[in-house]
Amino acid sequence: MKAKDLKNIFHDQLDALYGKEEVSSFFYLSIEHHLNVDRIQLILDPEFNLTKPETKTLLEVLEALKQQRPIQYILGETEFYGLTFNVNKNVLIPRPETEELVDWIIKCHAEHSRNNKNAIKILDIGTGSGCIAISLAKHMPEAKVFAVDLSESALKIAKENAEENNVNIQFVKGDALKLADEDFFPIVKDVSQRQNGFFDIIVSNPPYVRQLEKQEIKPNVLNNEPHLALFVENENPLIFYKAISDFAVDNLKSNGSLYFEINQYLGQETKQLLVDAEFKAVELRKDLNGNDRMLKGTKK
Repeated sequence: MKAKDLKNIFHDQLDALYGKEEVSSFFYLSIEHHLNVDRIQLILDPEFNLTKPETKTLLEVLEALKQQRPIQYILGETEFYGLTFNVNKNVLIPRPETEELVDWIIKCHAEHSRNNKNAIKILDIGTGSGCIAISLAKHMPEAKVFAVDLSESALKIAKENAEENNVNIQFVKGDALKLADEDFFPIVKDVSQRQNGFFDIIVSNPPYVRQLEKQEIKPNVLNNEPHLALFVENENPLIFYKAISDFAVDNLKSNGSLYFEINQYLGQETKQLLVDAEFKAVELRKDLNGNDRMLKGTKK
């Protein structure tokens, strides 16, 4: 079968579900992933032929897309901040908004990293696929990066991603709501260090979608991505932010930075939480879509 004919089949069966532009993207991503053939090659060779096994594989992708499975899970990988990450149903698919958070951190600390004799220490809480921790480690190679997640399955994926992206990260199993209660610090041998703070940067993209917002979530997300990493109860939507902020007060160095990705509807409430915890220079930042999405506070 010619690739252009299969592309037409993708459009015939998927356009009503996803839209023409997104279906084209799915098709080219699938071709590149399975055949190592990029878009320009298909454009330059409109008569490009697929073998029967290749056609069968791509038709399987089509069927999975018809079931509204995310293309990232179907292919088993996605790109984030210029790096490739393995993903499966045990981890959230990294979002462009989170890339903006990573970019903010890197730009804020680039000069500090170059001029500081001591390696800065970064903690990513709720690491999932490891996209934040690994991207920071890749672009801030002098930093020591630690990452925590409650899910063993997520940590397995994150460790694979760290290895494939050639960065060294210490992964620790821990509950974001109980970090202050449990001795998850095999990384800190001297208790006195904890009293003076240990980390220069703490970052988290915790669960923040309220149950009442479920109707806003697309079916391909709602029916596939891990709810444990997505949703919080309506009555206490800032539960993770409060726990992590309290932890940061005790474990950030003076002038250390706390970064969050946040629920766009709760920007001011989340900002006030950091103000109440006596962080200084608290900054609420919008994403490229104009939504309140990122928060930074500095420890006094």
